Amino acid sequence: MISNTVLRPWLALGFAALLAACSTPKPPETPPAAPPVKAKIGLALGGGAAKGFAHIGVIKVLEAAGLKPDIVTGTSAGSVVGSLYASGLNGMQLQQRAIALDQADLTDWTLSSKGVIKGEKLQNWINAQVGNRPLEKLALPFGAVSTELDSGRKVVFRQGNTGQAVRASASIPNVFLPVQIGRKRYVDGGLVSPVPVSAAREMGAQFIIAVDITARPKPGQAVGFLSMLDQSLNIMNGPALAQELKQADVVIRPDVLNIGSADFDARNQAILEGEKAAQRALPQIRALLQQKNLELAK
Repeated sequence: MISNTVLRPWLALGFAALLAACSTPKPPETPPAAPPVKAKIGLALGGGAAKGFAHIGVIKVLEAAGLKPDIVTGTSAGSVVGSLYASGLNGMQLQQRAIALDQADLTDWTLSSKGVIKGEKLQNWINAQVGNRPLEKLALPFGAVSTELDSGRKVVFRQGNTGQAVRASASIPNVFLPVQIGRKRYVDGGLVSPVPVSAAREMGAQFIIAVDITARPKPGQAVGFLSMLDQSLNIMNGPALAQELKQADVVIRPDVLNIGSADFDARNQAILEGEKAAQRALPQIRALLQQKNLELAK
């Protein structure tokens, strides 16, 4: 006969097992939600001399809408604004610098058959604005697009002296002297890539907002030498421009028809036109960006 002393522990274990079996099962833990997919946004800023102030207006509106690019590329005037923006300056700070800028800060005249402006002042001004940081140390990945003079090929500067890269990108032939870097000479990137969309794509951008300021002057509008040269370059580079723009997800075109390429006095108007054009584009940008994010999430 089994004693109660022997049975008690077994009965206790059986009772505990019965209680466990009758208890409510613990639901499986919900795995943490996957972070939302966000396409890398590229901002490609085109060339256009003084019309480039319009880029600042575009940047201001994009920032206010919460659309901060992950990658910035610039050609010519776009590389000037783009380098400062990539350095960490916001839209309002860019506007303040634009208002304070004197054309004499960027022009160092010279007598040469290759150009009338050295470009050293532009280089030094850019370096001062970005805290003398090289391209690879800027706050955002930035590419300055230039043209290798002797081969005609596109070059995207992503490392090295920021001011020198911007100077090379903005060296309009016959206006600025070509920029010597190593054994090669470089001139304005607008010759091969008027709006550097392909460069942004090469740097990893998945959704690209292009800003095109290459609008032609209105018929009969008086133009100076720089404006005439800029217009001539735009006409010659029409196929290159079309090739670049078709790779963009959204193209913003500020109405800069009445602004001359050398008209620094119209900087406030250019900024305003950039703001207005970006505001008009916001619904399209949001819709297409949402669609892109959904595609990447699949």
